[in-house]
Amino acid sequence: MKKNPSQRMQGVQDAIMNVVGDWMKASPGTLSLGQGLAYYGPPQEVEVALKAFFQDSTGHTYKPGHGIPDLLAAIRQKLALENRLSLQEQTVVVTAGSNMAFSHVIFAITDPGDEVIILKPYYFNHEMAITIAGAKPVCVDTDAHYVPILSNIEAAITPQTRAVVTISPNNPTGMVYPEACLREINQLCRERGLYHIHDEAYEHFVYEGARVFSPGSIQDSQDYTISLYSLSKSYGFAGWRIGYMVIPQALTVAVEKIQDTQLICPTVAAQYAAIGALKAGPQFVCAKREQIETNRKIFLKTLNPLEEKGLRISPSQGAFYLFLALPTHLPALQICEELIRTYQVAVIPGETFGVGEEGCYLRVAYGALSEEQAIEGSQRLLRGLEALVFSAS
Repeated sequence: MKKNPSQRMQGVQDAIMNVVGDWMKASPGTLSLGQGLAYYGPPQEVEVALKAFFQDSTGHTYKPGHGIPDLLAAIRQKLALENRLSLQEQTVVVTAGSNMAFSHVIFAITDPGDEVIILKPYYFNHEMAITIAGAKPVCVDTDAHYVPILSNIEAAITPQTRAVVTISPNNPTGMVYPEACLREINQLCRERGLYHIHDEAYEHFVYEGARVFSPGSIQDSQDYTISLYSLSKSYGFAGWRIGYMVIPQALTVAVEKIQDTQLICPTVAAQYAAIGALKAGPQFVCAKREQIETNRKIFLKTLNPLEEKGLRISPSQGAFYLFLALPTHLPALQICEELIRTYQVAVIPGETFGVGEEGCYLRVAYGALSEEQAIEGSQRLLRGLEALVFSAS
């Protein structure tokens, strides 16, 4: 009897958060700069919304696969006001987080062997989902500041290409893509008959005057533009697992089949809670973002002396990540393990994001920290990098 996992799954990279998590368990007291989380929990409006759930005598039964009507109405209002999406010929689907939304989309639009273009450094769960579906992730280089290069994307298109994926604000680099850049990619997808999948999970986290742009708001783009959103980051909602997507109507039946098979419907209590979160609105996020901006400045200031020695920090104006390029031939995974074991600070290696062969890269997450933790974490990281990389360079 064959007892090994499928060959398809053997080709999927390991879940890096589990690997790093095991190292951290072996080194108690480690401060995590690894997982992308906000430091705060949901707004108080969630408590009121949950009371409504317990008052609903049907709340413990199955609900519509797309999402409960009141949540869908709140999402549509949010998309119209904040993202300028008209939603005239599109379908909104609530999922258990935006990772599930992305996976649903990939299964809906690809057959085994089809190709999906992702930009390097890519978000590892996107690459993993494409591979799990039996499709092929085609990795395309960005420029020195991690901005997409249209000619590189165009050159990667083949008869098997089904979609181009963009993330802005970006994970892992923190780059906020210019509106003109996203419009060019969207237009290319229109011309070449491709889907443009755009992930906006970090839409409320921008700094220094940067502005986000939703390609789904482009006129007449509704037939090929897919927009992904999440409550996890903005509303301190990671554990509640609520995300949503806007898809062309032509994909509705396919996504309904996948949703019914995988989930039936998103957790009803979490959907009620999401209604409360959306009632709090973006002003809730803005009030919380000040601490994250402070953390960002702390890390940039602390690591600044290493830039004179060859460290390159991404010009991050969004999300809550810094992407570091180190002047060393050491594997990033090795550096990450040593940072945990010796300096008790955890980051994520660049190999996870598809850039292990080009050099040594690390992703630093600062969104989950208090100011005191940011100061301590940045100092531990500085000491570790000085000893492991810059003392030998």
